[in-house]
Amino acid sequence: MCEIYVKADPILYECRSRSVRIHGVVTSIRLENLFWDVLADIAARDGMTVNQLIAKLYDEIVEARGEVPNLASFLRVSCMRYLTLVLGKEEDSARPAARRGAEVVAMRI
Repeated sequence: MCEIYVKADPILYECRSRSVRIHGVVTSIRLENLFWDVLADIAARDGMTVNQLIAKLYDEIVEARGEVPNLASFLRVSCMRYLTLVLGKEEDSARPAARRGAEVVAMRI
């Protein structure tokens, strides 16, 4: 099992910093390349640039929580949640409908 992880291309876990403008303020965000790739996928799916997506996510978290103590961590978690949702949809199509319905109810509890 570990070979799946150990054989990952090192470029995926290499960090890269990007400057992002949020409401006219330029900030630098440092993420691993894989997270930048996932953000690019999300942005493309939603018809945005990565910078636009980050600004939108920033606005939404500030509206919901009032602050963003660690934007890079928030973006990593957002990427993981996106991948989990995508994986869940792929798995959903392979599971019987009755079982999927029970899991949805369990998640709401």
